[in-house]
Amino acid sequence: MLKIRRADVGVTAPWPDSALWALGFRPFYLLASSFAAVSVLLWTAAYVGWWPVPYGRDPVWHAHEMVYGFTSAVIVGFLFTAGRNWSNQPTPTGRLLAALALLWVAGRLLVFSPWLLVSALVNAAFPITAALLLGIALAKGDNRRNYFFVVLLLVLGLAELAVSLAQGGILLVAPRASLQVALDVVAIILAVMGGRVIPMFTNNGIPGTHALRKHWIEITALGSIATLLAADVVGIAAEPMAVVLVVAALANGARLLLWKPWRTQRTPLVWILHVGYAWLVVYLVMRAFAQFLLVPAPLATHALTIGAIGSMTIGMMTRTAKGHTGRPLKAEAPEVLMFLLVQLAAVVRVFGGLLDPSHYMTTVIASGLCWAAAFGLYAVVYWPVLTRPRLDGKPG
Repeated sequence: MLKIRRADVGVTAPWPDSALWALGFRPFYLLASSFAAVSVLLWTAAYVGWWPVPYGRDPVWHAHEMVYGFTSAVIVGFLFTAGRNWSNQPTPTGRLLAALALLWVAGRLLVFSPWLLVSALVNAAFPITAALLLGIALAKGDNRRNYFFVVLLLVLGLAELAVSLAQGGILLVAPRASLQVALDVVAIILAVMGGRVIPMFTNNGIPGTHALRKHWIEITALGSIATLLAADVVGIAAEPMAVVLVVAALANGARLLLWKPWRTQRTPLVWILHVGYAWLVVYLVMRAFAQFLLVPAPLATHALTIGAIGSMTIGMMTRTAKGHTGRPLKAEAPEVLMFLLVQLAAVVRVFGGLLDPSHYMTTVIASGLCWAAAFGLYAVVYWPVLTRPRLDGKPG
């Protein structure tokens, strides 16, 4: 059994033989995948009228839960795991990690309660607390390069407060505008982490690929998405917003091409990340068209949420879980099926509704089922991986 030492984790582990609380990715990947499957099934059933009780009240709350429930759990799990490597300092484990997981669970339950303010505070407390705990580790390790992840988590927490309070009529801003800010923050995280790991994983996993990075394209790609965040905060007009989106799409498309995605087709753990980044470009293009009502805005949003976020999260959840439990970095049949199901969910939801609006409800159902199957499969397959000690006996 894995023996967790105080020196390894920084806190006393409540269950010394339980690997679940040994590192951040373990509980949060399990919670995120289970929640992604169940919540989308319930939302889909309620949306099409199969389930008499509304789930999440309305589309804003559905989006809220996919950002602050599913996505934030994956991000925090990943950052606690990566942050330990970046800083060479302990990140939350044991009782502290369990308490943070309970805070996340409390947020999921409170959104159904009549206590709007309590729900808002608890849900905002999750990314804010995670930011502070990550910040402590980075500061102790003098890892200033990654301080901006702390800032992004804090912004995510503030955006959560704005969404909840606006939805309750307490804050006089459009709930969707606040939610868009949260999506922009997630897009920045995807762009930053994508730029760091995708070329590296490509070169390591496919020798001779020579995935490249050019400084001016990197600056333009990341700067344009940061500009998009600022534009959404300010609320600029459609025409200048479209310009920002087109520049972001071109820069990030060029960035992706330098990574040579066509070389990855035989390596699923790599191609899933390339495809996820391609969906980010699709989102930027579609949102530019949506500024002039040429494309329905919800379809553009789902290119980001299902396509980009879904692909890159399940790709990183798979890779992180394998790598940090001492398993070979190779996708087997279940992983490939998960990856394909997420792609099918995205294609059907985004392009099915665009090409044939008369069957829009059918595309919602089909996409929801594919998404739930993908993440439900992850939860089942990775339950023993995430709850058992590393195969090599190392801590974590």
